Amino acid sequence: MAKNLVIVESPAKARTVGRFLGSDYSVLASLGHVRDLPQKELGVDVEDDFKPSYEVLKDKQKVVREIRQSSKDATTIYLATDPDREGEAIAWHLVHSAGLSRKSLKRVVFHEITEKAISEAFQQPREIDINLVNAQQTRRILDRLVGYKLSPLLWKKVVHHYARTKSLSAGRVQSVALRLV
Repeated sequence: MAKNLVIVESPAKARTVGRFLGSDYSVLASLGHVRDLPQKELGVDVEDDFKPSYEVLKDKQKVVREIRQSSKDATTIYLATDPDREGEAIAWHLVHSAGLSRKSLKRVVFHEITEKAISEAFQQPREIDINLVNAQQTRRILDRLVGYKLSPLLWKKVVHHYARTKSLSAGRVQSVALRLV
């Protein structure tokens, strides 16, 4: 008998949600983001409308395989990642990385982990909000474009003289502060 598959972000949340939903549901944790821009290259095609190029994170390949395998027999897949733009993007990335797009997908959000809140959320499922996904993607792409170009300069001019490490990056906030300096 096929179960409904629910995907949350954390194992602790998976156990609690699973207890509330019962035996008709299988609950798995994505452990946060499963895909990102490549670590060693820009990963953004500035010539093609800033199109991002994503890859499954090495430490999440097993999780993605497990979700893909569990989804094969699921009648419905509920994406119950956090109710913010990061959670929305994680749900969207799960759909694409685990091949969930051909399944019956529903997005559920809850702001507290109580039986009542979860029950209400599952009574009001929706689709993934692509506007929230795009907001997160824009922030991530901007981080990459600014950070990828400025971090080497930051390492050369500032860090080299003080910390002798390349662990700092020039993200959105750091870039504004660097400009002021």
